[in-house]
Amino acid sequence: MSDRAASTRLAGRIVYLHGFRSSPQSFKARMIAARLAELGLAERFVCPQLPPSPAAALALVEERIAPGPDDVLVGSSLGGFYATCLVERGSCRAVLLNPAVHPARDLRGYVGPQTMYHGGEPFVFEARYIDELAAMAPRGISDPGRYFLIAAKGDELLDWREMVAAYPGVRTRLIEGGDHGLSDFATYLPEVLEFAGIRPA
Repeated sequence: MSDRAASTRLAGRIVYLHGFRSSPQSFKARMIAARLAELGLAERFVCPQLPPSPAAALALVEERIAPGPDDVLVGSSLGGFYATCLVERGSCRAVLLNPAVHPARDLRGYVGPQTMYHGGEPFVFEARYIDELAAMAPRGISDPGRYFLIAAKGDELLDWREMVAAYPGVRTRLIEGGDHGLSDFATYLPEVLEFAGIRPA
């Protein structure tokens, strides 16, 4: 069986949700896109540029992409928080990469002028965005089977203990060491794709 034949088990799309100040140019997003292209599934990959407003970011995904039960979200950092919100509101599943668990708390210090990591474009992270984050935060997860958590103990920005505590009972890959950006993401990409239904021949 070829890679292309094995990959057809992916019935829906993989939707990558990038983190704070990031973009579709995230190396993890590009790595997933490249692998799906190798498998002949380039059209199954979606990675929108998310606006700074959390409410607008969720609305964009819900209205323009409308993830359903066959789709898998891959959310990194703040994108992991968004992915959790979307799973709890709908029927999709999600892979969470060092997800932000308490972004309303952690991003208070970033209110004001910011720049994008890729391209350096300026934007303003407004104080009202903190309220949006607090308002949309889920009270918990309803179905652990809809999640796959990848958390690095070496994350320099977020506490892996909070990640594990927020997702009890979910399939978890706990990394000894590592970093917030998961610079060794290539190691875990096969597991991410397997969770989405892409298994080796």
